[in-house]
Amino acid sequence: MQEELARLVRGMGPHAGDVDLELCQPVGGGCSQQAWRLQLSDGRQLFAKGGDPVMLEAERLGLQALRRWSDPLDLLVPEVLALLHGQSNRAWLLLPWLDQGVGDQRRLGRGLARLHRASAAQGPDRFGWESDAFIGLGPQPGGWRQSWGEAFVDLRLRPQMELARSWGLEIAPLEPLLHGLIQRLDRHGAKPALVHGDLWSGNASVLGDGRGLLIDPACWWADREVDLAMTHLFGGFSRRFYEAYQQEWPLPELASERVEVYNLYHLLNHANLFGGAYRQQCRQTLQRLEGIDG
Repeated sequence: MQEELARLVRGMGPHAGDVDLELCQPVGGGCSQQAWRLQLSDGRQLFAKGGDPVMLEAERLGLQALRRWSDPLDLLVPEVLALLHGQSNRAWLLLPWLDQGVGDQRRLGRGLARLHRASAAQGPDRFGWESDAFIGLGPQPGGWRQSWGEAFVDLRLRPQMELARSWGLEIAPLEPLLHGLIQRLDRHGAKPALVHGDLWSGNASVLGDGRGLLIDPACWWADREVDLAMTHLFGGFSRRFYEAYQQEWPLPELASERVEVYNLYHLLNHANLFGGAYRQQCRQTLQRLEGIDG
């Protein structure tokens, strides 16, 4: 592994072969990748994530989209330095090494709101994503819809429900609920905004200078509320994060009533990947939503 990385980074200097790998230290890379901290002979430190080329290409596209719409004064999205292809169908995504800390999340919240607002003002007039991608290890289909309700139900809930057949989820009885959700979400009047898509506390942090940091996206053009909803699913976001977001771009009324709908997508994905209690959470959520829409 280290020999492969050393060979690949030699071409990253002004002239081929003039950069050596001096240190290669393994770090946490999640359940699907290997990750390393690299020290190069020219003084640079890099973060290298190794894994499936298709998954890393999807991550590259998401990071580049977030960088386009984010304000670096408050929110940093790592620059993709390279996506290099190694042996045995393995690729390496190279990013600058960034020291993350624990601090005030106000700029993280403000930066996220600015990203959502800027992209909603100038982005496409439809919901979806141009290519198939991933939500963690799970599939996140590409495609486009003009209707927000259809985009969320057809591109997000239905594919996960199809996978959930393997553990006994029956879709036919849920058709009235799904139809009702399409109508309910369309009445909400959401505008397409670029969302991170997998915004739990492991993918968002604060840098030493106080700026927010976003990594490991599962981007698509969606209702901005899906990002805020996921921050409530596993916790880890402070009161100041939410206050700063609200001050920059307040959420519409009744946003709290859509949190459970939006987080059903992530619960289904976790149930399909990990099983266990997530399956029961999905069933309970569906029962509550059926009671609301019934």
